[in-house]
Amino acid sequence: MIKNLHIENYALIELLDIDLHTGFSVMTGETGAGKSIIIGAIGLLLGQRADSKALKVGAKRCVVEATFDVTDEQVEFFFAENDLDFDGSECIIRRELTATGKSRAFINDTPASLTQLKELGERLIDIHSQHKNLLLGKEDFQLNTLDILAKNGDLLVAYQKEYRTYQKLEKQFEEALEEAKNGKEDEDYLRFQVEQLEDANLKEGEQETLEEESEMLEHAEEIKSSLYRAVNGLQTESDGMDALRLLKQSLTELRSIVSIYGSAKELAERLDSCYIELKDIAKELEGQAEEVEYNPQRLEEVNDRLNTIYTLQKKHSVETVKDLLVLQEELEEKLLRIDNSDAFIEELRQKVASQRDKAMGLAKQLSKTRQVAARDMEKVMVEKLLPLGMPNVQFKCSVIAQPTELTTTGCDIVQFLFNANKSGELQPVSQIASGGEIARVMLALKSLIAGKVKLPTIIFDEIDTGVSGSIAEKMAKMMQEMGSQKRQVISITHLPQIAALGNYHYKVYKEDTSDTTRTHIILLTDVQKVEEIAHMLSGETLTQAALENAKSLLKQQVKS
Repeated sequence: MIKNLHIENYALIELLDIDLHTGFSVMTGETGAGKSIIIGAIGLLLGQRADSKALKVGAKRCVVEATFDVTDEQVEFFFAENDLDFDGSECIIRRELTATGKSRAFINDTPASLTQLKELGERLIDIHSQHKNLLLGKEDFQLNTLDILAKNGDLLVAYQKEYRTYQKLEKQFEEALEEAKNGKEDEDYLRFQVEQLEDANLKEGEQETLEEESEMLEHAEEIKSSLYRAVNGLQTESDGMDALRLLKQSLTELRSIVSIYGSAKELAERLDSCYIELKDIAKELEGQAEEVEYNPQRLEEVNDRLNTIYTLQKKHSVETVKDLLVLQEELEEKLLRIDNSDAFIEELRQKVASQRDKAMGLAKQLSKTRQVAARDMEKVMVEKLLPLGMPNVQFKCSVIAQPTELTTTGCDIVQFLFNANKSGELQPVSQIASGGEIARVMLALKSLIAGKVKLPTIIFDEIDTGVSGSIAEKMAKMMQEMGSQKRQVISITHLPQIAALGNYHYKVYKEDTSDTTRTHIILLTDVQKVEEIAHMLSGETLTQAALENAKSLLKQQVKS
């Protein structure tokens, strides 16, 4: 539950800091005082989209922070999974928004994503605003509600896993059919391409070797001449002495003075190494010069081979022999699939059928649990709606199985049917129920779901729209009962009958100054409760009759 709510510079709120409590709380105030602003600020903590326009005029930064008591909530795995600090009892969620439009979120002072905020928020708070009454007409909401009551969470997860596998196989099957159809049409051309690549007998790395050989053969005479000139420079006399002979002579001179000049020894050894290396180089140059030979026939063979490779690369829009070999393998696999397409398609067909049967089996299990839960739901919903001014109410949860169709939720169509009168047929609730009746149906559903799902905090934003008098009082008692189950229930209301039954009563009001308007919230004392409810009964003028009536309403809260 929310222990404390802190808001800075949000819309009309300059600074708000309020402690909240377990049980049934009510929040009242004039229209426009800022009750919806507070709900909007809480929505930011649940990962809703932030708008820099929500900042109070002139402020650079807006902060919304809530401290939650999560002692009894099963949220440890969320913190462990997201590597967030957690002491086992308290959680602080903070959202910051700057005037430049930047938004930051934190969970226990650790930066968090909006996805993480939404995931955690869904486990901590349920805000029911007026627009959510529209959900009552949506089949997915109705189905989800029924699954909650049927406790179908694990079964639904198991079904959806099999359903996704079924969808994947079905897609593969359709692709295989299409590929087989196109493959038959392209088979001759594919075979021609494969044969052409096979005839080329390509080897990885041969292109580089051939290009190097081609370059050498084209410049064979130039290479041979350069090699011989290099040899001649080392060991053929020029002006009476070649390089090696000169080096040998220098080595002899150095050796002759080693005994009388010690430094000559090291120099002689180094020169000896140079002499040996140069002699070896000269020999190798001579050998290579003899090997290089201009061979026009071999050059033609190499260039023909390279032309074959270049032509294939250009045809298939690739750059290397390796790419051509990969392509050859892919084409061979395609041909293999074409050759075995009938067997492959049949195998896939059997897999699809088998997986569909597996998914359908789980879908039927879901359908059975929904049928059972629907009957229980009908009974309890009538029991909850009867005292809410619907003595002749009829409520049916229709579960229609579609034996040949599977969806992400199974094979059922769920629809809530309703009739508040003795006569007339049951019709979809969104089509026949008035605004006030829809509000009561939604409250009954929330009450029913709350007993199955442990939601620490439920906020009702004017769920009493369209009702008044004793009906409002009974709706309040229903919310009060929900709050008595170690739950925090907050109702934003304009009705004194509901306000009187709150264990805690908060008033939201505006303060006008010379330059601005500010929204404030306070927890009312017992005396202030009487006055606030009296104002709700009589308006701005506080009458004695209204005060007495307010006291009478508050006594009911004590009795209940």
